[in-house]
Amino acid sequence: MSLHFDLRANPKPRSESERAAVLANPGFGMYFTDHMAVATWTATDGWHDSAIVPYGPFSLDPATAVLHYAQQIFEGLKAYRHADGTIWTFRPDKNAERMSRSARRLALPALPAEDFLSSIEELVAADVAWVPTAPEQSLYLRPFMFATEAFLGVRPAKRVTYCCFASPAGSYFASGLRPVSIWISMLYSRAAPGGTGAAKCGGNYAASLLPQQEALDHGCDQVMFADATEHCYLEELGGMNVYMITTDNELITPELTGTILEGVTRDSILTLAPEFGLTPVERRVSIAELLEGIGSGKVTELFACGTAAVATPIGTLHNEDGSHQVGSGESGETTLALRKRLLDIQYGRAKDTYGWMRRVL
Repeated sequence: MSLHFDLRANPKPRSESERAAVLANPGFGMYFTDHMAVATWTATDGWHDSAIVPYGPFSLDPATAVLHYAQQIFEGLKAYRHADGTIWTFRPDKNAERMSRSARRLALPALPAEDFLSSIEELVAADVAWVPTAPEQSLYLRPFMFATEAFLGVRPAKRVTYCCFASPAGSYFASGLRPVSIWISMLYSRAAPGGTGAAKCGGNYAASLLPQQEALDHGCDQVMFADATEHCYLEELGGMNVYMITTDNELITPELTGTILEGVTRDSILTLAPEFGLTPVERRVSIAELLEGIGSGKVTELFACGTAAVATPIGTLHNEDGSHQVGSGESGETTLALRKRLLDIQYGRAKDTYGWMRRVL
């Protein structure tokens, strides 16, 4: 039986003037809307107690399982306001599928796709006034699930909470799109075979924080990870997938081996590649091959992608051997064209020939 996310309206929503002040400069992940979607799962009753409720804190027992054993997963997607005022999401079915895969890996109950989609759409409907109208702004949606049974013991929790809240998001590159610098970490690994690398869980991101600090200490913006087994194959950045474009007109990204997160944006860019005369290729890429390609000029562009930034040009790579500039060090022409194509679809400026957009309102 499908869940019903009925609205229990917030008795004290933000005033119109307060909301307008936030939307004038929302930043990213700094402000939150008036409501959130919630549901509870128990081993005896399954999913129940679903609703759209006022945004607010959870009250947790000190013995709540997630605080001790990190049984938690999350997703990230956006709602876009088109020029005609309609509201749309981008491939939310893919987020629903990935959340189910993550749930299985973390021994959590899978939320049915129709309930995942319903929670998002009912939340957006309740807080539609929070969907921004400015260029490249959107309503960021954060569905997540965590173990809320109070007990000490290493086993899957018998009580779980699902929640989805929303945050108005400004342009990721508020001061203008610029190439980033990347530190190649050979000291730390993001994920190992058999681990949780393909799941979107908080532990993976916690493990990337110290390497990210290492990157900052070397004057870089982000960290790039090699594989955990041989420490020589390219995997992904701390929170983004990575691609390279070659003189052979190939768009190459590391293949999914179980240690790399299967990004929705990643898949979308691979699908768009032929429109730009590129052959999409998924295979193992060694760090040595990447650096040699940059040095010889065979690798003409390098970029990362994710929900928040869409596509981020990479200007230089750094490691213990020095700096490696990609081409001129500026944003690649094809990278920018791919980014624009995807944004045009998301914001309704181009026809959605792939059936990726789902109308909410």
